[in-house]
Amino acid sequence: MTATAHETERERRWRLVLGPDGAGGGGPTLTGGDAGMDAALTALYDAGGRPQSRSGADRAGGLGASAPSVVRWLGDIRTYFPDSVVQVMQRDAIDRLGLSALLLEPELLEAVEADVHLVGTLLSLDKAMPETTRETARAVVRKVVTALEQRLATRTRGALAGALDRSARTVRPRPQDIDWHRTIRANLKNYLPAHRTVVPERLIGHGRTARAVKKDVILCVDQSGSMASSLVHASVFGAVLASVRALSTRLVVFDTAVADLTEQLDDPVDVLFATRLGGGTDINRALTYCRSRITRPADTVVVLISDLYEGGAREEMLGQVSAMTASGVRFVTLLALSDEGAPAYDRENAAALAALGVPAFACTPDLFPEVMAAALEKRPLPIPDTA
Repeated sequence: MTATAHETERERRWRLVLGPDGAGGGGPTLTGGDAGMDAALTALYDAGGRPQSRSGADRAGGLGASAPSVVRWLGDIRTYFPDSVVQVMQRDAIDRLGLSALLLEPELLEAVEADVHLVGTLLSLDKAMPETTRETARAVVRKVVTALEQRLATRTRGALAGALDRSARTVRPRPQDIDWHRTIRANLKNYLPAHRTVVPERLIGHGRTARAVKKDVILCVDQSGSMASSLVHASVFGAVLASVRALSTRLVVFDTAVADLTEQLDDPVDVLFATRLGGGTDINRALTYCRSRITRPADTVVVLISDLYEGGAREEMLGQVSAMTASGVRFVTLLALSDEGAPAYDRENAAALAALGVPAFACTPDLFPEVMAAALEKRPLPIPDTA
């Protein structure tokens, strides 16, 4: 690229970054795809802007409540930007331009690039959603949920199967249940060279509980507005865990009230539409309920997913955690179950839980299977360095 061409390209990029106002009316004239890209960016990020048609002719009048114009804008941004950028721009449009009401239009929902954040928006609008839109919204949510299940289910089942298999081994097996490979490895120090044999002082065998429930898991999920992404992922993982025969899985969601959604775990979409994002938070009430459902403390894992802003009785909440861990329950606290990291959270409550031996940290969906496997085996949790 010549020096002149390099300068022209740099001017073009700055013009796209700064927009028409930031460039002071100067810079190169944009044409073709650049003009369309600029119009889409201007509609979203210029003060007072609204998504508009590719020509930009609607710029002065704004979009109003015209869903077809938004659909055109959504088509434009998918033309000019990669999917990751499209999702960011959609979220910005909802936040900056107040487009939540427009998501109630079926034709708009069909045009949107669905992601976890859009699902959270749809769930928060569920009660205001007309019947004409509800089925389209469910289809959008199902698309996202199905994609998450395909991405996460195999890895989760694999990690848990290994953990459950190890937990089922016994050191006093029947002869037909002896695991000879592991028994030999465990007794190599007892090798007798003269006899060319290993003395099996310690026998390791397979347990005979493959079809029995070995562990109980309770997912206790905060459904306040800031936890929307975590709630979506938790519903998917809840359905995956429920499909593992060796686990008994319970899903509890809460704000100031508590709802047990275990009976709906066969369909995570039904779970999500049974939640109600927003409202206050009473963690103590939720943990009180979860504790009442525990029948085998030593074989139970409780996973609390919350930003820890407690609107109820803080000392009683901490007392519930202390009592559960003292009885043998493995208690795990996740500040978020999402790819975005931890949101704002109550650091004082997080520190108090850590003092009880329950560290609180954010967890990505890809790390969650390893966290669950470690919890089931009662070994140290793989806490991220960034926690």
